[in-house]
Amino acid sequence: MTARTRTDVLLIAGFCAFLFFYGLGQFGLIGADEPRYAQVAREMLERHDWITPVLGGHAWLEKPPLYYWQAMLAYSLFGVNDVAARIPAAIDATLLVIAVYLFFRKFRRGVEVDAALITASCAGVIGYAHAASMDMALTASFSMGMLAWWAWREGGKRIYLALFYVCMALGMLSKGPVAPFLAAAVIVLFAVGAREFRWVLRTIWLPGIVLFCALALPWYVAVQTRNPQFFREFILQHNLARFSSNLYHHREPFWYYLPVTALALVPWTVFVIAAFVESLRIWWAERKAVSVEPDLKLQFRVFVCCWLVVPVAFFSISQSKLPGYILPAIPAGAVLLAEYLRRHLAREDDEGVSKSLAVLHALVATAPIVPSVLIAYVITQHRLPAGRPMFVALAIAFALCAAIAMTLASRLRLRMLRFVTLVPVVLSVAAVLKLGSTSVDQTLSARPLAVELASVETRQLPLAVYGVSREMEYGLAFYRNQTIWRYESGKVPAEEHLLVAPATWKVNVAMQTSGRRVLFLGNYTPQNVDYYWVSAAGAAQER
Repeated sequence: MTARTRTDVLLIAGFCAFLFFYGLGQFGLIGADEPRYAQVAREMLERHDWITPVLGGHAWLEKPPLYYWQAMLAYSLFGVNDVAARIPAAIDATLLVIAVYLFFRKFRRGVEVDAALITASCAGVIGYAHAASMDMALTASFSMGMLAWWAWREGGKRIYLALFYVCMALGMLSKGPVAPFLAAAVIVLFAVGAREFRWVLRTIWLPGIVLFCALALPWYVAVQTRNPQFFREFILQHNLARFSSNLYHHREPFWYYLPVTALALVPWTVFVIAAFVESLRIWWAERKAVSVEPDLKLQFRVFVCCWLVVPVAFFSISQSKLPGYILPAIPAGAVLLAEYLRRHLAREDDEGVSKSLAVLHALVATAPIVPSVLIAYVITQHRLPAGRPMFVALAIAFALCAAIAMTLASRLRLRMLRFVTLVPVVLSVAAVLKLGSTSVDQTLSARPLAVELASVETRQLPLAVYGVSREMEYGLAFYRNQTIWRYESGKVPAEEHLLVAPATWKVNVAMQTSGRRVLFLGNYTPQNVDYYWVSAAGAAQER
């Protein structure tokens, strides 16, 4: 290993450690999905069942098992906690960054470190690397598969094509058939755009198909055998019905993923758009050129553009939209930008960055500084504050913005793009973890409430909720490791139990607990919920 390689490894390792692993447990699991997925993995581990996902003691067949398997291994090593639940996504993000680095080192030397760090520092990658969910596993496997396919296209070695099929199998185990479907769509669209139709047929390789089936299908066969309802629930409801209808109430406008993609690519959005437009312009200008040998450099850019467009276009058609759906497109933006840098840095006559492009990039790159520094206000008050805090945040952002713009407009130009852009990324992530983690934990996670409930018990009692969000219900289920009863569903425990309800629902609680003794135990102010002790059914009422 050369000195430069060691430096590259240390630099990438340091950024991955900070951006993906640091602060994994500074705030609890948030949303409905994180604690739910984490609890499924826990119940599978407790049952020693690697086949059927289980939630609350019942089969829960919405998602394939790859994340659950990863979390089960993490729980076995580090214990069952929110950090272990998030470690799989952080590892997947790291593997993605390593794969990008190795690809560029092999096929596009000169910007391999830039490519890796651009991928690592995209807002979407950082965010989902901290989430206990399937999105990063799908993104890493799909993206590595796309890079492997192009490595085979350019290098000609079948080992890369075999790796492509392995990655598609892992994608199938991450989130279902969407991985091979998107891959097929990208390859077909590229073949049409590059007029290289033979590569579609050549991709259909029997040993690769056998390898894919050997890796992906055994779990699907096993889970269907044990759970005859699997095909209906997973394929028909959670894939086809989710795509074609608003069954799960995630309807958004058709253009929803344009701003989501732009935000997920921050701080690199401006240059990714510039690279995308330039690639399409060159392709359009040269589309009628006749050449014996194809221009692989141009074809690679066309391929990456297809990779970027397909997930966004496909999920824009879907009737159900969530931000994480288009995460597999984000590494394509990073790869496209790295290729853009490599091309421009290699040109001796390159005029560098225009002032308008430099200013726009500086504005986008430094914009996250403001909400990051003021995140406690944003989380607790749902607005940006006025006065001195806002002035300080704007002053920091303005100083960084001016420095980035002047650097990019100077003779240093694109050679400093990576360095000057990573500065606000590091500052923003550090500010969120340092200044905002407590507010996020108290306001968005059920972890502090679970601690309060445990402090008022002499033994763990059944827990019911009434009128609270799904996020709180699933969060309490994970942190207390018990099935949560919900009054609205008619599931009222007959034995004594604790009850959590909104502070404004006192009358409703009184009506639902009529004939039972009820003691008000306290109020959890950050989320404005009360918690009560409720006696067993039949106990005399005591007011």
